[in-house]
Amino acid sequence: MHNQPLLDASWLPRLVVLVVFVLSRCLTSLCQYSSDQCSWKGSGLTHEGHTRDVEQVYLRCAQGTLEWLYPTGALIVNLRPSGAAAARLSVCVKPAARSSGSNIYLDLDGRLRLLLREGEPAPAKACCFGILEGALFIEAVPHADIGRRVTALQYELVAEVPGAEDTTLGAPCQPCSDAEVLLAVCTTDFVARGIIRAVQEELAEDRWSISVDVSRLHRQKTQVFVPGGPRARRWSGHIMMPLRCGIKAGEGDFLFTGTLRFGEAWMGCAPRYKDFLRLYGEAQRLGSNPCHLDVD
Repeated sequence: MHNQPLLDASWLPRLVVLVVFVLSRCLTSLCQYSSDQCSWKGSGLTHEGHTRDVEQVYLRCAQGTLEWLYPTGALIVNLRPSGAAAARLSVCVKPAARSSGSNIYLDLDGRLRLLLREGEPAPAKACCFGILEGALFIEAVPHADIGRRVTALQYELVAEVPGAEDTTLGAPCQPCSDAEVLLAVCTTDFVARGIIRAVQEELAEDRWSISVDVSRLHRQKTQVFVPGGPRARRWSGHIMMPLRCGIKAGEGDFLFTGTLRFGEAWMGCAPRYKDFLRLYGEAQRLGSNPCHLDVD
């Protein structure tokens, strides 16, 4: 018995055409959409012949990146995190230094507020706004040669940032209350006991850079503090504060707490350690501590 062919030879040309069509559609889709719900990478070349096209992009993570090659048309970037607490979040956006080819706006129900104009240097500070204020609208600026244009940015979702209306990022300058200190110990990205070694003014970045030596590291989300202080079993690192906050190197131990923003540590509550021990002990006696910290 002879085996029958699975397909008649006359089908081969049509099969080749079908495969080429499917592959081309897949490649086009990959060029236009490369997203893992946290980050997106796309190309304006998919708008060829339709330079006024507007694409919708949906991102659902706490942080990520966007990279738009050869920008043409426009993007509407919708940040849609899950969870009931999403309404109390702020969005902080930081364009890459090399970002070009687009104007970036906040779209407030059809009213556009400019965040970054094409051709201007990327701001040193992130721009922040409430997540319910609107979406990002990224509009490509026409250029004869778009081959070297790439719009790139990072975003992070954070708890409501005090002063977000002036698009700044950083902790408030006023001292924390006792309740805020106890809560910061439980919820911030790093908690460390240490001393201030030096304070440097960074005018270009509109911030202070505080060099610290840490004698006890209670918690850190990433490598804010690294081994290698002046003595064994110590850590060192840098913590940022807005330039508008007056600061100077102080004597004695502090309890440093704070958050990470785009890979940098920003100061939160930082009481003197002896003051922290006093209020922590009192809260323990009253049974009002939100969490436990080993202070022995």
